[in-house]
Amino acid sequence: MLMGEWFDVLSASAELPADSAAELKRQGFVVVPGPMSCDGIKRLADAYDAAVTSANAVDTKIGSSSTRVNDFVNRGEEFDAVYVFPPLLDACCRVIGRPFKLSSLHSRTVQPHSRSGELHVDVPRDSADWPLLSFILMVDDFRPENGATRFVPGSHHWACVPKDTVADLQADYHGQVLACGPAGSLIIFNGSVWHDHSANLSDKSRRSLQGAFVPRCGHAATDFATPMAPETRERLSPLARYLLVV
Repeated sequence: MLMGEWFDVLSASAELPADSAAELKRQGFVVVPGPMSCDGIKRLADAYDAAVTSANAVDTKIGSSSTRVNDFVNRGEEFDAVYVFPPLLDACCRVIGRPFKLSSLHSRTVQPHSRSGELHVDVPRDSADWPLLSFILMVDDFRPENGATRFVPGSHHWACVPKDTVADLQADYHGQVLACGPAGSLIIFNGSVWHDHSANLSDKSRRSLQGAFVPRCGHAATDFATPMAPETRERLSPLARYLLVV
């Protein structure tokens, strides 16, 4: 199937419920049930821990509040269902509005007793990668006390960005909303909405799988194809190949 034909098929699917689509458009984010059953998210959590533990230093970034491991396309079949989830792809059609591709898929583990992250947008409006559609799969429950992602509703409509207008990017922002839900839930959000994780006040890490889609002509943050193992390439569906540009 050609690039434009894939987009036509996906944009005609209407897989994202109308109320969720309206919330995404109005607030800039929405929480929906994810692609996996309870047993499926448990298997994914085990695979997540194994992948993070075995990742090399090149693919691992340890920050002041979280640890990130890159390229979960190539880390096991347990993660395949996330980036081909029909409601997520429908959201891409609505936000990006033209043929798109997967730019990133990585883990992010928020450390216990860590401060909030710095409010930011995922991509500037003058970038070739804009508009961008991001997503976060909750590997653990997202709760107010364990670093749930915080959003400033409606901020994706603003021309300004946090770093130019906010004195303390880690401080609570007036009107911010925490995206909470049980493990397996999926946050879908416009990359222009102000966001980052809130403070993790608990004694445990909070895990998530995160990624983003960009216009087909944009620059992908991750090169999925070059390091791809033969067994990964063999199991990819035609849709996954299209999204990964392989």
